[in-house]
Amino acid sequence: MTDSPYDTPLGLYIAGEWITAGRDTQEVLNPADGQAVGHVPLATAADLDRALEAAERGFRAWRATAPQERAAVLARTAALVRERADSLARLATLEEGKPFAEAKGEVLATAALLDFHAGEAVRVYGRVLPRPSGTRSLVLHQPVGPVAAFCAWNFPVMNPVRKLSPAIAAGCSVILKPSEETPGAAVAILRCFQDAGLPGDVAQLVFGVPDAVSRHLLASPVTRKLSFTGSVPVGKHLLKLAADTVMKSTMELGGHGPVLVFDDCDLERTLDTLVAHKFRNAGQVCVAPTRFHVQQGIYERFAQGFAERTKKLKLGDGLDKSTQMGPMANPRRPEAIAGLVEQAVGAGARLMTGGARGEGEGFFFTPTVLADVPLSSSAMNEEPFGPVALIGSFAGVDDAIAEANRLPYGLGAYCFTENGRLQNRLGDEIEAGMVAINTVRLSWGDAPFGGVKDSGFGSEDGPEGIAAHLVTKAVHIA
Repeated sequence: MTDSPYDTPLGLYIAGEWITAGRDTQEVLNPADGQAVGHVPLATAADLDRALEAAERGFRAWRATAPQERAAVLARTAALVRERADSLARLATLEEGKPFAEAKGEVLATAALLDFHAGEAVRVYGRVLPRPSGTRSLVLHQPVGPVAAFCAWNFPVMNPVRKLSPAIAAGCSVILKPSEETPGAAVAILRCFQDAGLPGDVAQLVFGVPDAVSRHLLASPVTRKLSFTGSVPVGKHLLKLAADTVMKSTMELGGHGPVLVFDDCDLERTLDTLVAHKFRNAGQVCVAPTRFHVQQGIYERFAQGFAERTKKLKLGDGLDKSTQMGPMANPRRPEAIAGLVEQAVGAGARLMTGGARGEGEGFFFTPTVLADVPLSSSAMNEEPFGPVALIGSFAGVDDAIAEANRLPYGLGAYCFTENGRLQNRLGDEIEAGMVAINTVRLSWGDAPFGGVKDSGFGSEDGPEGIAAHLVTKAVHIA
């Protein structure tokens, strides 16, 4: 391509310097047509060493910076994100494929998260313990140190900020490695931080061969925290690397979101809500509702209603205003979803709609609904991470809870019932880090976001997101 869609060149950001040339590169593709839109430079080992040196310097200075000044940088960054919302959203759509309206919502939610962390930056409190007169015992919460942060491609604006914002609020420096498939949005976000006055040594941005970058950063004694968003296998691999230096870690890993639909729910409202949320971002969401377990009395009505609504969704380029679901983010995903659908149908699942690749050169897969899906099928046990809804039935409450908890995943779960006593029980007994009842929203700036079991540990967002970047120290004075 002769004309670049990027306002500024893609590059690495190390020690306050943008590096845009002189490195091996990786192609960046537009998932709507499969064409290259740019090339991102890949860091060398020497680049990573420079980034570590800068992060060490940056941490010493930033931890000593007044919390009010940290808060001001975050607040200014939030304002710039809002000011540049349209260009940020366009980058997210261009690189990841989601409809522009979804991308714009992601950008505005990102600005709100920055606002929240700006407010929390001045509220990192300790405590004074009761002691005899003339002595003191203090409990302090202090920044853990330089953070190595790795994030996925599915939310190219929000994911980088989820790593940068709480660390900066806590007084840490960060080396961020976003996905090489969606680099432009991460570059644009870091330029917002830069233009808001964040010192160059506090945040570094690198791209590269994922395994080489992670091994290099996590082996260094400079790095004191690992923050990762991505798949369960990769997360477990990184945890093994982090164990060598007993590194503090936050892991936001995969999910396989169960949805329990009881026969007393408002069925039409539930269907309208769930279909829209299931196919958000083409189902490429770690907390996507995926396994729909429906009480027998309304099962067939639910399956038919879900399929009817799904058939009406318009598939297309995310930059087309009429598009309701865009392409998948890369050429790997349609192939993976096709394999899961084929295996499920072969095992006895009923194909209600979809199940095929979309038209054109892009990475499209039609919104798909499968009913009567056997529990033994791969799709019911492996995270699909795509536009496929899996529907099965249950008889009673105990059966529903057992099925929700059957898998080793425990990120997000959804329940729909008007029974208040049952709502309390579901909130208590479902094994997930986040449970939504009669709603699908799990992400709020002031609430912790994270999972249990194989879906990870620790939290992002909320005061807990900043706490994850702090260590506790007791000081006793006589």
